[in-house]
Amino acid sequence: MSPPAVRRRLAPSLLSADFGAIGEAVRAAEAGGADAFHLDVMDGHFVPNLSFGPAMVAAVRARTRLPLDVHLMIDDPLRYAEAFRKAGGDTLVFHVESGSDPRAVVRRVHDLGAQVGAAIRPDTPFAEVEPLVPDLDQVLVMSVHPGFSGQKFLADVLPKVRAARDRVDALGTGADVSIDGGITTETAPAAAEAGASFFVCGNSTFVGGTVGENLARLRAAVEEGARRAVR
Repeated sequence: MSPPAVRRRLAPSLLSADFGAIGEAVRAAEAGGADAFHLDVMDGHFVPNLSFGPAMVAAVRARTRLPLDVHLMIDDPLRYAEAFRKAGGDTLVFHVESGSDPRAVVRRVHDLGAQVGAAIRPDTPFAEVEPLVPDLDQVLVMSVHPGFSGQKFLADVLPKVRAARDRVDALGTGADVSIDGGITTETAPAAAEAGASFFVCGNSTFVGGTVGENLARLRAAVEEGARRAVR
């Protein structure tokens, strides 16, 4: 049986938006063709930065019907999963390096009626997340070190993207293979060629140019990489 067709989606990261005009940023991205929104949750412990809590997720939820992809860069995702689900998160993505038992987090998020993703840092081997893949809706490969936006894309993570794509396709689950960090028109083609299907795009969406033009250029870059993959 052949694997399901890959649907490639763009998820603007609101960490790069103007927090004083978050509603305008959401509307511009939705009008510009965004497929989902990515919200980075940072606790100052798992990563050396602080960002969104459930209140921000709820504020975005009130302004869009697009899926909300909530990236839990926190020490104890099991403890906080319910709060972020109640706030409106559609997919809760946790790190396998966090303090919570990964299988317990997967079960809890599914019990809450949300999709679940597992993320790995750039220096974490794919083998750390591979046993979870049959039960995941998303595998997230970080292409920067988590914690701050605007970092340079780390191309040496692309073999892990390929490994995730091969495993998802072999299972036939249709799970997303997500990539997050430094995604631009220059780096998106290589990520798409490696098998990514869900592209978190922050500064490349909200910094410079209009949001609609930026997303159009990113989508063209993703499709170019996808064409390379089938040549």
